[in-house]
Formats: sequence, structure tokens, C-alpha cells
Amino acid sequence: MISALFSRGAEGIPAPAPLDFATLQLPASPNTCLLTPSVAPGQGHLQRDPLPAAPEAVMAALDRVAAGMPRTFALARFPARNQAQWVVRSALMNYPDIVVAEAAPVTGGTGLWLYSRSLIGWSDMGVNRARVMAWLEALEAALRAG
Repeated sequence: MISALFSRGAEGIPAPAPLDFATLQLPASPNTCLLTPSVAPGQGHLQRDPLPAAPEAVMAALDRVAAGMPRTFALARFPARNQAQWVVRSALMNYPDIVVAEAAPVTGGTGLWLYSRSLIGWSDMGVNRARVMAWLEALEAALRAG
């Protein structure tokens, strides 16, 4: 993982696999934040009611959101799951965090799973929670704008 500190963009990050939110076990460390649909089973830190857009539209809007975020780089896409992953580098220390998003049909619209986690360290001083909230706010604005 030390090589990830000296890398840029998505370089130095282990090859990702799709994340299965149904079986995700959140770590004991306070350096993660998981947003889940309010209508889906599972335990997250935050919940959001279903979005009034198709899953593909939600993911397209998330791509635009990610492209506008500083130090954010595409890591992987898993079309069969309608899931994407990005690396976000911290400004000061270049620490890599991973953001995973998945959109799926649920009762009442499209459910969004948005998971931000640090790869290094124990605490993040609320950075991942703030990131999830910022991405969600930007996503909602992008969906309203069309």
C-alpha cells in the first residue's frame, strides 16, 4: 500500500473487484461512509429515498459529478452491476480513498449505494462522510438539471 502514496491518479491501487453491497461488512474503523437506499435492507451510515431517474441516468450523472471533483480519477466500471469506482487523492498527503457507486431499480425509483472509504489510516476526521454528502448534493443537482 505504500506504493499508493507515491503514485498519481489511480496508479498504485490494487485491481478492484465489484463490490457486493448485500454482503458488505463495514470495518470497525471510523474512516468510511456508506449511503444506502432507504428502501433497501442493510446497514449504512446515511440513507436516501429512491431517486426519480433510471439507473443509467443516475450513473451518467455520477460520472459527470466525479469528473468535476478535484483529484478524482476513474478506477473501474462494472456495467453488469451498474457500478463504478473512483480514486480520490487527498490534497496534502496524496492518500488514496476509494468511492464506489451503484444504482439499481428499487421500489419507488432508483436506489443509490455510495461508499467512500480510506485505504490508509484509522480515522479520517469526517472526510468520507463529507465527500458522500457533497457527491449526493452534486448528483441531485445534476439530475434536476437534466
